[in-house]
Amino acid sequence: MEPVAATVYPNYDSVGRAILEAFPIIDFLPVWLVALVIMVVVAACAIVFILVFEGVGSLVLRKLAGDIQSRVGPNRVGPYGCIQFLADGVKLILKEDLKPAACDRVLFRLAPYLAFVGSCAGLVVIPFAVGMIAADLDIGIYYVMAVSSLVSIGILLGGWASNNKWSLVGAMRGAAQIVSFEIPVAMSIIPVILVAGSLSTQEIVRSQGGLFGIFNWNLFHNPFLFFSFFVYLTAAQAETCQTPFDLPECESELVQGFMTEYSGIRFGYFFLGEFGELFVVCALATAGYLGGWHIPFLDAGNLGWFWGNLLSLGVFLTKTFTLVLVSMWLRWTLPRTRVDQLMRMCWKYLVPLTFFNLLGVSLWLLIFDGKGIPAMIAALFG
Repeated sequence: MEPVAATVYPNYDSVGRAILEAFPIIDFLPVWLVALVIMVVVAACAIVFILVFEGVGSLVLRKLAGDIQSRVGPNRVGPYGCIQFLADGVKLILKEDLKPAACDRVLFRLAPYLAFVGSCAGLVVIPFAVGMIAADLDIGIYYVMAVSSLVSIGILLGGWASNNKWSLVGAMRGAAQIVSFEIPVAMSIIPVILVAGSLSTQEIVRSQGGLFGIFNWNLFHNPFLFFSFFVYLTAAQAETCQTPFDLPECESELVQGFMTEYSGIRFGYFFLGEFGELFVVCALATAGYLGGWHIPFLDAGNLGWFWGNLLSLGVFLTKTFTLVLVSMWLRWTLPRTRVDQLMRMCWKYLVPLTFFNLLGVSLWLLIFDGKGIPAMIAALFG
């Protein structure tokens, strides 16, 4: 009879076996109880990770902004201001949670949680390491695209329920922008799915392993995928509403956009959702194009469960945080675009380019029998 851990935990071969060996009592508990405990643990880990990432990320963002703008940045709370994010979090928790008198109270309260859940739910299918993934779904990419749509719903509800004209304009901008740029983001991931032959994020990462190290990454598979990577980064920067595409909340035009009437912890949930979505899109870029958790010229699966997961986790987070840092760098470097320029870029340039890349990758796989440039060079020289 198959153990309970194998029944309820999808990654039993890599992680579930180690959990069962560490806690043998799991095999004698009811299936529903084990599933419930696993869901609670995974949700708690995701929330803690997002909280830490948002805190440290906000500190890095403000320090980077200070360096680019020839300022000091946070330097009061803790050594060199290193725990400023803790003070900001305590301030948001203790701050009064105000609600406009004419707002829709139910939707006004619900909107920040939708934005937060929509951005954090994508962490479930992120392959952090060789055996570290909450749920290795066969439709992992579809799942991320589906749950990320909750962010646009949260933004639209927050702006409409505030009963504020600036909030409504920001919400309409946010909904139009996110829905529009979901198309080039999804179309930029489809070539990766074609090369890997799977919608599972873990399988996509595994398909990029081999003896050639970084040359097995999808980024170097063919010229169309190389170009598609930069199209994805551009569209993802707009989908996450990062500068220069932060039109739903631009302070110079809309006070604070869809968040104008929010304060306290609900205001903080929108920022948590923003940083969570930023991490998810950068993690997808790492998994789809940059080899994911693969260690160059080294097979993490042969290093043992502990060291293999530890080293591959460090590699994955290093690649992802590098992309996050690039996004922050662009945020404080480029000027904000206009609404018409943003939508024109999406529908007249990015969407046709993604279809061109998709056609190019399809023809490449058909003509060269699925082989990438590194494999063809290796075959040419024996």
